[in-house]
Amino acid sequence: MIRTFIAVKLPDIVRRLLEEQALAFEKLLPDGTVRWVKPELMHLTLRFLGDTADDRLPAIYDALDRVGTETAPFTLRLEKSGAFPIPRRPRVLWAGLQDDAGQAAALKQRLDAALTPLGWEPEARPFTSHITLGRTKGDQRTVATLPLGMALPPAEAPVTAIHLIESKLRPAGPVYSTLHTARLLG
Repeated sequence: MIRTFIAVKLPDIVRRLLEEQALAFEKLLPDGTVRWVKPELMHLTLRFLGDTADDRLPAIYDALDRVGTETAPFTLRLEKSGAFPIPRRPRVLWAGLQDDAGQAAALKQRLDAALTPLGWEPEARPFTSHITLGRTKGDQRTVATLPLGMALPPAEAPVTAIHLIESKLRPAGPVYSTLHTARLLG
C-alpha cells in the first residue's frame, strides 16, 4: 500500500509568492505556532486517495488520462488568505485560488465520477480551491490574530495537467513522488 493523492502542481512564481506570504505570517507569530509547508511541496489537492494498493494504480492512471482528455487547460489566480475550519480557531492556513468559471470544481467533479467505479466515493464536503500554507501546532487563538482574508499578490497558476502523487511521511516532513501525469487536452 502507498499513500496517494491527485494534485495540480504550481509554477515557481506562485510558490515563491506563497512562501513570502507564509514568511510574513510567521513573523507575526511565536516560534513553533504553525508547521509551515515547504514551498517545493505546495500544490492544489484535487483528491486525497489515501492508502492505495499497487495493483490499482493502472486503473487510476487510465481514469486520470480519461479526465485529461475531457478537460481543457485553464488558469487559476491567487486570491486571498484564509483559514479552516473557522478563522477564530484555525487549524489550516491557506491561500485561495480564484476560479471564476468554476473550471477547477468541474475538474474535481470529473475526477470524482472517474474514481467512483474504482471504489472512491465522491467527497461530501464542497471543493474549495486552496493551497495549504501551514497547519497550527499551538494556541489557535494566537494564530487567529493573523490578518486573514487579505488579498494576495496577483499571480496566475496555469492548470495544464493533473498528477497522481505518492506521499511518504517522514519525521522531517513528507516526501512526494509523481507516479503519473495526465495532460489536460480538452
